Amino acid sequence: MNPLFQAGLEFQQFMKTRNWPFCFIGGLAVLRWGEMRMTQDIDLCLLSGFGNEDRYIYELLATFETRISEAVDFALTNRVLLLSASNSIAVDVSLSGLPFEEQMIERATPFPYAPDCSLLTCSAEDLIVLKAFADRTKDWTDVEGIINRQAPHLDIHYIITHLSPLCEVKETPEIMNKLEHFITHSQGHLG
Repeated sequence: MNPLFQAGLEFQQFMKTRNWPFCFIGGLAVLRWGEMRMTQDIDLCLLSGFGNEDRYIYELLATFETRISEAVDFALTNRVLLLSASNSIAVDVSLSGLPFEEQMIERATPFPYAPDCSLLTCSAEDLIVLKAFADRTKDWTDVEGIINRQAPHLDIHYIITHLSPLCEVKETPEIMNKLEHFITHSQGHLG
């Protein structure tokens, strides 16, 4: 089995055993919804809330190795715990607590990546919101691929409704303009 999928299963089992709300985002979700691309790590979103992060961080660190020496401080400051799966695949665990993130996790569904490997990933719409909000060149490439591949099935209203307030808080209205550009150029494919 692909080492990424093995690492995903390992973390998914860890989360499910503890009934921790989570879903995979990033490259694994892009493999499901967008264009095929190389990804060498795993990103997942764990609903830790605000003020409870320590509990999750220390329990994760009791099982998984960290990739940096000051992992706890980094995680508390940046809300991302940098870990490694037992097969050395890098795994970034985002400590989430925003209402959008909670809804994204509730909307997540399993996807069969390989025989005996079904992983819980965010929806295509939620992935577009995350990628657009990150606003990096590679993220916009992913957004374009997701829109091109999923166009007839995308809920554009949902994407705009959830991305717009995040952009307001971040004071980056240009993100909405970029998204509109990708949507406009895919209008022939959007339902």
